[in-house]
Amino acid sequence: MDSYPVKKGASKAAPPSYSVTKGSSEALKSLLNICESEVPKSFRRLGDVGFTYTSPEGDQVHFPTPLKEQDAIAAIKALEACAAAALVDLQYGIGGCHRRIEVDIDKTSCFLMSAYLTTINGMDKAHPSVKSKVPDTDLNMAQSVLYRRLSANLYKTKNPGEFYHIHGSLEASTTLKMIGLPSHNDKLTDYRACINTIEKAVTKLTAKQLEEINAQHAQAGSPVLTWNEFLATPHGKALSSLPPFTVKPVETATPAIPFSPTGFATPYALRGIKVIEMCRIIAGPTIGRSLAAHGATVLKVTSQNLPDVPFFQVDVNTGKHTTSLDLRNAADRKTFDDLLSDADVLIDGYRPGCLDRLGYGAESLARLAKVRGRGFVYVAEDCFGGTGVSGAEWAGRPGWQQIADCVTGVAWAQGEFMGLKEPVVPPFPMSDYGTGALGCVAAMSGLYRRATQGGSWVCRTSLCQYDVFLMRLGLLDKDEQARLRKEHRSAFFALKHNDSVDEVGKRALESVKIVAPTLFTEKMMHTAWSTKFDAVLRWPREAIKVQGVRVGHVRAARPNGADKPCWEGWEEDAIIDG
Repeated sequence: MDSYPVKKGASKAAPPSYSVTKGSSEALKSLLNICESEVPKSFRRLGDVGFTYTSPEGDQVHFPTPLKEQDAIAAIKALEACAAAALVDLQYGIGGCHRRIEVDIDKTSCFLMSAYLTTINGMDKAHPSVKSKVPDTDLNMAQSVLYRRLSANLYKTKNPGEFYHIHGSLEASTTLKMIGLPSHNDKLTDYRACINTIEKAVTKLTAKQLEEINAQHAQAGSPVLTWNEFLATPHGKALSSLPPFTVKPVETATPAIPFSPTGFATPYALRGIKVIEMCRIIAGPTIGRSLAAHGATVLKVTSQNLPDVPFFQVDVNTGKHTTSLDLRNAADRKTFDDLLSDADVLIDGYRPGCLDRLGYGAESLARLAKVRGRGFVYVAEDCFGGTGVSGAEWAGRPGWQQIADCVTGVAWAQGEFMGLKEPVVPPFPMSDYGTGALGCVAAMSGLYRRATQGGSWVCRTSLCQYDVFLMRLGLLDKDEQARLRKEHRSAFFALKHNDSVDEVGKRALESVKIVAPTLFTEKMMHTAWSTKFDAVLRWPREAIKVQGVRVGHVRAARPNGADKPCWEGWEEDAIIDG
């Protein structure tokens, strides 16, 4: 593969033994090979892609992890850029056009830490005063009360050497009660005391027993498996036969819907495409955020009655409008149906089957497509993946990023890298962002298929499918792992299995600031005024550039439910590059 010239450089500490640009190139080849049946041939632009960096530490591994997270996300972002190039070529009837594509390795790392880099009036997610600017969507105090927050954590079980990740989700009460603890405990405010109390309850049960009570109470959770143990499960075997995302027709009766030239000198790939996003937290909303960066009109629909993690509104709502509708209310449902009648894409980030029960699953959209004479692209993102796949016994289970990382072997790999004989959930929600990027590519592939073949398309991806792709890239070699252990702060390596994702992320962030300081400079960021937040927002710049194609958001984030439920009259903000 051709590579464009990049600025050479390395850390002032021990020189890296591993090149992320070379690893990203190999990861892209692997991704294209695995996804050959899921993407149009016009997406295969290996010769157009260059992996670049501009900082002294750009071509090295930035994170204290043995996982090739940077390689994986750079490859996915490269395929996203290839999709944008192909869609613009399709708009203008160009065949065989070569467009220079650049993927900035530094900016892909920023993408993987987006929730930690994004600020509102200069305040990050951990700032004690940030709540004054962000609406409180933590309706059940599952995030704000430490004891309840730690109901989502990794703990030892009754059996020696066995671990389980319970997850109180956005409610916490059910999980705490099912392990014999009160749903609230005002006396427990100390971090370590909360962990010890909850772990003591969990260690009274085996992983098998926890699986049984989790199923009885419909809670998220999973045993912590090694990579080989996961592959030996029926679900692991089923997922090993799947690509990281799938794109399949659900009806073929509706005609092709070609893209029309936008008339802009530098066009967006998805200008005019209308997207309804039915998602919360990170992975699903990242699909919408990414589509918005390619010019799509993305409307995030949430309900005032559903909890969400408050600060993520500042991060993953970038580029969108947001509105509040309760689909159990007849009037709101009529409004939603009107929006849906004019939409091109529906993103479903809820537990498998939820939207089906509401009447908005893939089959329902296919029937509506035939009535209106125009196909839909339905994009589903979930934890375990495998919906409709033989042997994928966990397909319907609820889950989160930490659950996927634990069940697929990612957490065990992280713990062993840290010199432990126990698993540790890796820093930052990298599997979330990676899954969101996969969902964006899948949606773009579905839109291309609709434009050229007609019909409606079902696109599926999951956190576990991302982790399978990541693990199949292999771990960093021993020399590189040793370098990372030497360069990163010892405080990070003092973490244990039961340290929370918040604590892991905090210590990792402190360490990455020393190892890769360029990632935290203004040149990596956008800045804009958000009228709906009434604040200045700062967020990472897009990691990809496509010759002759515009990539980037036209509006800053806004809180959930900030806009009227309509497709007209959307404003554009003045966005400043760092």
